[in-house]
Amino acid sequence: MKHARIAGTGSCLPEQVLSNEDLESFVDTTDEWIRERTGILQRHIADAHKGESTASLGAEAAREALKAADMEADEIDLIVVATTTPDQKFPSTACDIQNLLGIHSGPAFDVQAVCSGFIYGLDIANRFIATGGAHNALVIGAEVLSRLVNWTDRSTCVLFGDGAGAVVLKESEEPGILSTHLHADGSYNRLLHVPRGDGEHALGQYIEMRGNEVFRMAVTTLERIVEETLEANNMDRHEVDWLVPHQANHRIIAATARKLNLPMERVVVTVDQHGNTSAASVPLALDTAIRDGRIQDQNILMLEAFGGGFTWGSALVRYLA
Repeated sequence: MKHARIAGTGSCLPEQVLSNEDLESFVDTTDEWIRERTGILQRHIADAHKGESTASLGAEAAREALKAADMEADEIDLIVVATTTPDQKFPSTACDIQNLLGIHSGPAFDVQAVCSGFIYGLDIANRFIATGGAHNALVIGAEVLSRLVNWTDRSTCVLFGDGAGAVVLKESEEPGILSTHLHADGSYNRLLHVPRGDGEHALGQYIEMRGNEVFRMAVTTLERIVEETLEANNMDRHEVDWLVPHQANHRIIAATARKLNLPMERVVVTVDQHGNTSAASVPLALDTAIRDGRIQDQNILMLEAFGGGFTWGSALVRYLA
C-alpha cells in the first residue's frame, strides 16, 4: 500500500477586505458584538468585476501550492475541489481549474460537504494515491460564500468570507496522512442550510442558521471525533503538536482545543482575518501556519471541520517538510 504526504500548500484571498466597521455602516451590528461572539475582525469579498471567482481563487491557490512543492502543473494527475459555491452548475469547478492550470488529463471533480469539504477531499485523494489511482493530487477548498449571504441578516452576514486554499498530495514512502475520519447526519439539515428554490425562484436563496443549536452540536461532535482520531492512531492527545480547525467561530475552536488539552498557542487561528470560508478555511489556516514557520518537519497535526449537512471529519497528519 502506498502513502501520501503534503508536499506543498497555497492560498488566495480576494483583494477587497470588509471589516466589522464597514459592516456597521449598513447592518444593525457593532464591531464589539461581532468580536465577542465570533472572534472575527474582517473577511475578504470576491469582486466579479475583477474576475474573482471560485475557480480563479482556487487556481491561484493551486499555483502557490505547486510552487511550494517545486512541481509543475503537468505532474498532477488528480484534482479534487471542495466547494459549496461553484461558478456554474457544470462543468465542475475542478474542470475549470484544471483548464486554468493547463492540465489536460486525469480525473477532476468537485466534492460538496460544505465546511467539511476539504477534509472529505483530502480523504478521497489519499485513497486514490494509496491504491495507485494517482501519484500527485491537488486538493483545493474554494468558496465565494458572499453569493449566499443575505446582507440584511445580521446573524449570518457577519460570519462568512471568500477565499481558497490548496495542498499538493504526493506519493511517499513514509505516511504523511496518518488517518482520516468522515461522518454525516442529514437529519439536522434544517439547522444550517440554504433553502432549495422552487425552480422558478432558484436564485436569491441565502444561508439560514440556528446559531445556538449549531454551536452546541459542533462542540459535542468535534469532541467525539478528536477522541475517535486519537484512538484510531493509538495516540495520546499530548502527542498532537498543532490543531488546525475549521475557522467558524473562535468559541468553537477554543472548546475543541480544551478537549485536546492544547493551549491556544498551539492552535492555528485565522478566523479573525478570514471569517468562515467554509471548505477553504482548513487549507487557508494550514498554509498560513506552514508559511510563517509555526508548523515544522515531523509535527503531528489534527485537522478537523464541522459543517452543514451535518457533515464532520478529521485528518491526522504528520507534516514531512
